[in-house]
Amino acid sequence: MSSPSSLLQSLPARAARALILLYRVTFSAFAGRSCRYAPTCSEYTDEAIHRHGLWVGGWMGFARICRCRPGGGEGFDPVPEKLPQNASPLTPWRYARWRGPFRCEEVE
Repeated sequence: MSSPSSLLQSLPARAARALILLYRVTFSAFAGRSCRYAPTCSEYTDEAIHRHGLWVGGWMGFARICRCRPGGGEGFDPVPEKLPQNASPLTPWRYARWRGPFRCEEVE
């Protein structure tokens, strides 16, 4: 069972994930689901927040949305399992991947 303090810490993350879900069932459903990435940017951000918390996952999602622009990349790009060694809460931009290669390209 989680303690009250851990529940309070997760409330902002839960609220962010609820907003992502609201986006998915409203605007995204009407605008069409034609993301060039798998998983989509909203799925990526939701999973990143769920896996790594609001601060880290939010930065990861923000970088993913920035990559999803005209002339940006495409392909399979899952949320990383581990955080980069050089990242810290004071340098949150290092949590995110701002450009390729994508993880599927690293495996090949």
